[in-house]
Amino acid sequence: MPKPAVLILCTGNSCRSHLAEGLLRKIAGDLFEVRSAGSKPAGYVHPRAIQVMHEVGIDISGHQSKSMTEFLQTPITTVITVCSQADQACPMFPGQVNRHHWPFDDPAKATGSEEEQLAVFRRVRDEIHRVLTAYVDGWRDNRKS
Repeated sequence: MPKPAVLILCTGNSCRSHLAEGLLRKIAGDLFEVRSAGSKPAGYVHPRAIQVMHEVGIDISGHQSKSMTEFLQTPITTVITVCSQADQACPMFPGQVNRHHWPFDDPAKATGSEEEQLAVFRRVRDEIHRVLTAYVDGWRDNRKS
């Protein structure tokens, strides 16, 4: 039986969705097929997102910014939006059963020194980690029932 497909969406697919994609892959292991995309892809993965994920042992340096339209013909079980704009622009995907909206601050908009900006990226990464850990724990509990 194929693994449930999870698509994580944000507007630019440069920060939050890549943080979430990398974290969900690590937290869930082989439970899901995880992808990310954006409603208006930025065309790059933010270097600070790559850096803060490297700090926790997750390599997202090979990720690419993609459009959600690439997945319109792909069976997607769950869509997770991590920003309000993506939630509003999100279409229905073939096979979609679940939709979760968990908005997080956009670390790409952080200002100040490099260290202050990195602090925002780390905070958002850690917030996403907490939410996705609870999500995976709940999913595992539901499967046991």
